[in-house]
Amino acid sequence: MGISRWLATFTALFFASVAASAGASAAASEEPTAVQQRIVALSPHIVENLYAIGAGEHLVASVDHADYPEQAKALPRVGGYYGVQIEKILALKPTLVVVWQGGNKAADVETLERLGVPLYISNIQGVEDIATELRQLGKLTGNVSQSERVAAQFEQGYQRLQQDYRRSEGQKPKVFYQLWSAPMMTVNNNTLIGKAITLCGGENAFADNSTDYPQISVENVALAQPDIIVLSSEKNAAEQTQQWQQWGMIPAVQNKAIRAIDADLLHRYSTRILDGISKLCLAINS
Repeated sequence: MGISRWLATFTALFFASVAASAGASAAASEEPTAVQQRIVALSPHIVENLYAIGAGEHLVASVDHADYPEQAKALPRVGGYYGVQIEKILALKPTLVVVWQGGNKAADVETLERLGVPLYISNIQGVEDIATELRQLGKLTGNVSQSERVAAQFEQGYQRLQQDYRRSEGQKPKVFYQLWSAPMMTVNNNTLIGKAITLCGGENAFADNSTDYPQISVENVALAQPDIIVLSSEKNAAEQTQQWQQWGMIPAVQNKAIRAIDADLLHRYSTRILDGISKLCLAINS
């Protein structure tokens, strides 16, 4: 069943049951009646977005690395990128499981669907999709008003970033984004990070790579001649910066233009990605 069709069907059934239990049918413009739910979120960004719209109290489990906001650290874990524990999820008797397309194993998602577990699939392809998903999660959880406020604020913030860093056509600094160090990986322009580099007025050194997250070598970077190197981790930035010093033929090394940002802000498809993009823009334009 397609995501849109499923969402429409689930939403209709969900709120029909809410109205029946309340003994009244609400008008379409009214806030849906809140009921206690049991939600399992299978990605850190999903956890963040549910808390952002005021639905965090309904969470009964999450996955590894779901550590924001602080309350999320106390949630039971049912797996991670390597897979989820189906039996543990079933034992929690969830009213909704929110899965991440591309981030959760397809076999796990198919198993949950086959077992009749109510699913919503998070499939964010661009920054604009985050606001759309906030609103959809609001409908599914009964937090329509707050989700609308958060989504609107997010859209306004994104528009401000676009306006602040709009750059006329001309010379743009070439940026190498070091997604991972061992093996060395980067991003092309199909990714949110690649699009963020463009928004910030930079030229992605590996924009046209055929793979979204290509594995590359230091020699590839040297040939690309980036003006700026952005490291996706602040924890070991000093060590990684030192490792680049032997490659003095790279402009970014010559000009001491190696920056580091908090990966969690930029790599998670949550409302905090605006903070990540802002920091990336400062790294590119400073």
